[in-house]
Amino acid sequence: MCLNGFKQLKSGTDVRGVAVEGKSRITLTDEAVTAVSRAFVKWLSLKTGGLKFKIAVGNDSRISAPRILKCVKEGVLSSGSDMLYTGLSSTPSMFILLKKSNFECDASIMITASHLPYDRNGLKFFTPDGGLSSGDIDEILDIAERGDFLSGDGEYSEKSFMDEYSSQLVDCVRERCGGDKPLLGKKIIVDAGNGAGGFFAEKVLKPLGADTDGSQFLDPDGTFPNHIPNPEDRGAMGSLQSAVIKHGADMGIIFDTDVDRAGVVDRDGNEINRNRLIALVSAILLKDRAGTVVTDSVTSDGLTGFIEGLGGRHLRFKRGYKNVIDKCVELNDKGEYSPLAMETSGHAAFKENYFLDDGAYLITKILICLAEQEGGISSLISGLKEPCEEDEIRISFNANSRNFKSEGAEVIEDLKRAEGGESGFTLAGENYEGARLNFPKDCGDGWTLVRMSVHDPVMPINFESNSAGGNKIMAERLYAVLKNYAFLNTENLKKFTDKN
Repeated sequence: MCLNGFKQLKSGTDVRGVAVEGKSRITLTDEAVTAVSRAFVKWLSLKTGGLKFKIAVGNDSRISAPRILKCVKEGVLSSGSDMLYTGLSSTPSMFILLKKSNFECDASIMITASHLPYDRNGLKFFTPDGGLSSGDIDEILDIAERGDFLSGDGEYSEKSFMDEYSSQLVDCVRERCGGDKPLLGKKIIVDAGNGAGGFFAEKVLKPLGADTDGSQFLDPDGTFPNHIPNPEDRGAMGSLQSAVIKHGADMGIIFDTDVDRAGVVDRDGNEINRNRLIALVSAILLKDRAGTVVTDSVTSDGLTGFIEGLGGRHLRFKRGYKNVIDKCVELNDKGEYSPLAMETSGHAAFKENYFLDDGAYLITKILICLAEQEGGISSLISGLKEPCEEDEIRISFNANSRNFKSEGAEVIEDLKRAEGGESGFTLAGENYEGARLNFPKDCGDGWTLVRMSVHDPVMPINFESNSAGGNKIMAERLYAVLKNYAFLNTENLKKFTDKN
């Protein structure tokens, strides 16, 4: 059994843990990986009634991948199922091969920990219906805890899917743009951060005619020696911005480790990420048909105005890409056309692409725009009103906290009831997560969102103001309320008000 039980390995809709000895003790042990893999096979059997499956397994560039792979192989084969190893793969490709290939697999496992540090790794699971839910992971870990497994002898084989997957992306651009090389004359730089995304330059962009000279960190290296592969990381994005300017590129692309997220830099070196990236994709999709764009809860008021100006509707939902995707699916099931579910982190799921968060598919949509848009991709979001200030402060719970989840819920409910008065804020109309509070012009001229972290005893607080100094005013007014809760450590919030 793994240290402290299997439940500690749950991370939302994935299994993750420490996989390399270092500052922290290994939690994703050989025994744990083998047991969880066997539990996944048993879970499939319980869900489908079958006893033998063919399961595809791929991995990103992490240094612990060979060890984890060996244990997954043992778990799958000893459960009587066959395993097809696809080699270095992207997470989205492991789902697409279940939908658009002749591999005839029943399910797949991706060995990845996304953007987390090099010493972490994990398992992500897919069936033809999509990625697993949080509840599904609970069930799998319960099976692993009980040791309730199938037994048998499966067969092992190897076959890569990345060439076929890349060809599908190429065809997507060609079909929309016409011609064999619609990107001829365009210089596009890829920064893979030494993750699994290096294929995109050679297997997608070059066949479309793009010049990719200047692309960087394409070779897989699980120590991530240049920068962390994460579009939200300032250092990673800054590296790509510099490369775009240096080489005079028309666009820069950055992927996270397993290519389910992406970010973009325009020809002037401007970052297109978070609200700007959602606005760009919304502009691309809503010009064909008006609909609802579902995002996480921390998106800006300017984005709402931009989407509404395109004839669409903006629905802010809960943080967590699976939450956003599930809400988008729900709307479509109810008859409300919703073509996009997207987080500010760069997870983008399209209705036309099985609601899969696929960074490479996201970029293909932008490539089509680049080929067709003479004024450059940023011209599509010229009407986006951006805030004057954006900040995030994270406050924690003191040692005297007894139950941070219930205490955090108490704070949020109190804020919802405390609108008006001396603090000056009002509760936002649609409020699916935490307490989103609007402040008038003389009280900060913006909004703040107080919410609970998905996993940790932390309350992130996001601020956005249309006026210089507005975030400080809102922070001061919020601090005056939150400092009265003995179980909250509001030191970071106080430092922010003092610093500004």
